[in-house]
Amino acid sequence: MQELSLNILDIAQNSIKAGATLVRIEIEIDRAKNGMRIAVIDNGCGMDEATLERVVDPFYTTRTTRKVGLGVPFFKMASEMAGGQFSIRSAPGEGTAVEATFQWDNVDRMPLGDMAATYCSLVMVSEGTDFVYTHTVDGRSFTADSREFRAVLEGVPLSTPDVQAFIRDYIRENTEEISGGAYE
Repeated sequence: MQELSLNILDIAQNSIKAGATLVRIEIEIDRAKNGMRIAVIDNGCGMDEATLERVVDPFYTTRTTRKVGLGVPFFKMASEMAGGQFSIRSAPGEGTAVEATFQWDNVDRMPLGDMAATYCSLVMVSEGTDFVYTHTVDGRSFTADSREFRAVLEGVPLSTPDVQAFIRDYIRENTEEISGGAYE
């Protein structure tokens, strides 16, 4: 995966498959501390201890369509290669929290990528799951919450092309505003 947003997409899709009704995606960039934190937190079915220990193994997957599970292992590797740390916490019935940190100026840190497209992809295909995306840069933040979008739209599906364009623009414009003009 060339961008961290693709890792986030893969992990959030795991949350959907785990029956999550709410997935929180948090990105926090603190340039003064030379750090970036990414977290994906869900209220899905969670994992038992044995599964949790194996989830970082690229040759372990619960999927029947392929024999490898690369999303979590690649995310862990990306974090560690960029001078960061990785953690995953989970318990049956309590959901899962995946968190990775990165050194912001590390030459091996992959670009964040297009989080607007990632968020739109998730809300478009997951009517039964809500997504709360919070992006913070140097203490300034914004949130995109699918529950709020649905309340304002009064029954118009989030998958409608005009709604998707609005959400994508909302995330991109707010990201540029809190970042001082830079989208990443």
